[in-house]
Amino acid sequence: MPVRGLKKTGEYFDSVSLMLVARSLTELEGVEDATVVMGTEENKQILTASGLQLDEFKSATDTDLLISVRAADEETARAGIARAEELLIESKQKKAAAGEHLPRSIEGAVKELPDANMVLISVAGRYAGDLAMEALEKGLHVMLFSDNVPIEKEKELKEFGREKGLLVMGPDCGTAIINGAPLCFANVVKRGKIGIVAASGTGLQEVSTIIANAGEGISQAIGTGGRDVKDEIGGIMFLEGIKALAADEATEVIVLVSKPPAPGVLKKVGETIKDIGKPVAAILIGGDPAVMEEAGAAAARDLERAGLIAAALARGEDPAGIEDSLRARSEKIRELAAAEAEKMEEGQKYLRGLFSGGTLCDETQLMFKERLGPVYSPAPIDPEFRLEDIWKSRENTVVDLGEDEFTVGRPHPMIDFLLRKKRIVEEAADPETAVILLDVVLGYGSNMSPGEELAGPIREAKKLAADSGRHLAVICSITGTEKDPQNRKKVEEQLREAGAVVMESNSAASELTLEIIKIRGGK
Repeated sequence: MPVRGLKKTGEYFDSVSLMLVARSLTELEGVEDATVVMGTEENKQILTASGLQLDEFKSATDTDLLISVRAADEETARAGIARAEELLIESKQKKAAAGEHLPRSIEGAVKELPDANMVLISVAGRYAGDLAMEALEKGLHVMLFSDNVPIEKEKELKEFGREKGLLVMGPDCGTAIINGAPLCFANVVKRGKIGIVAASGTGLQEVSTIIANAGEGISQAIGTGGRDVKDEIGGIMFLEGIKALAADEATEVIVLVSKPPAPGVLKKVGETIKDIGKPVAAILIGGDPAVMEEAGAAAARDLERAGLIAAALARGEDPAGIEDSLRARSEKIRELAAAEAEKMEEGQKYLRGLFSGGTLCDETQLMFKERLGPVYSPAPIDPEFRLEDIWKSRENTVVDLGEDEFTVGRPHPMIDFLLRKKRIVEEAADPETAVILLDVVLGYGSNMSPGEELAGPIREAKKLAADSGRHLAVICSITGTEKDPQNRKKVEEQLREAGAVVMESNSAASELTLEIIKIRGGK
């Protein structure tokens, strides 16, 4: 398929406008893939990885606009580029007609909102660090949504923030709940006694919604960005977040959530929580649970348990009691797995996990590694199981569609389901596929009609398999609450009607998948 593109010098559009244009292009008949991005070095690298790079793009700078279209033929590719130009002009005209006015600097924003004490920054990474420092110097807490901020700059910002008693949430911090206000990708949960510190956006969402669905509430949920718990940063804001919750009168229970922390950071976390005087639950995926247990915390095996333990502690109950109900559920899961596996044909034995949440993808990988064996992934826990071609699964495979390679010029898969919808049907066509595992993340910023959008491809996938004499299991988890804009109950009903099996949590969905794959012999 031909790839054609256009470089427009000196043209700037915000990332949301560009993503919407790119999505419109991918919906055109005959267009296989398309992207519209600014010519940053990071974007050019991703264009290369996605097969959308062109020679004329290699000299592009941050202020150049790049349009790239891969289509069935030359005519369609060129028509796609022309349509992109039309849509960009329309975007400018709409903003002008609306008389849209936004402050062009932090100083201007502070003048308009003099009582504000926090700034949310989402600009290109090379500029984000300096803006964040300006905000900190003005005494403002910072939520840094931007990624691609140099790690040296991140450390400088966090050391300065610690010195000034200010939070620096990020870079690449996508979720927080501060004083009851959900920020970026966050869910609607009631206020309560439980505070969360998380170096993981979807991890924070999964734990906070499990707590809410168990009847308890959140005092504060502080995101730190995933790099915070690595050696280079040393857990600066993770530790400051713990201290902030320890001093917060409204917080009675603390939950810690992260992807694998560096051993040195894990040790610091243990030392910090020893004497804070509040019960702590922790799920540090891939970290040594013994460190948390020795520090007096309840170390959870998965995200769901962390939320349920915290809810029990908030009610003054013994958290050990949750294991009885989870054991009973595991019995039902094994029965359901046996029933699903029995319907399948010889050769159906593998998992295909298509995730929008990176931490949920990691949790599934870890569960498989511990109970069955490693799985292939573009970002595997075991490097030897790295997927050579991110677009083609092999054996047991889990993919985080929110990774940069998949999101160049596209909205995040929590917003735009186009790529995942295509892949669901592609995986269903593989006669070795036994289970397609999906996470569905609700909340502010996420797709407003996830059940409706996924129902079509789920039905198509199951029909495609059935037409070939196969039974395909589609298993979903939902991260969300009934108060979310999408309404968890409504989404669950739509997915079930489409033929999916819907589980209470990602860990429950992964457990069911594991049991099916074990029966089918998909090691």
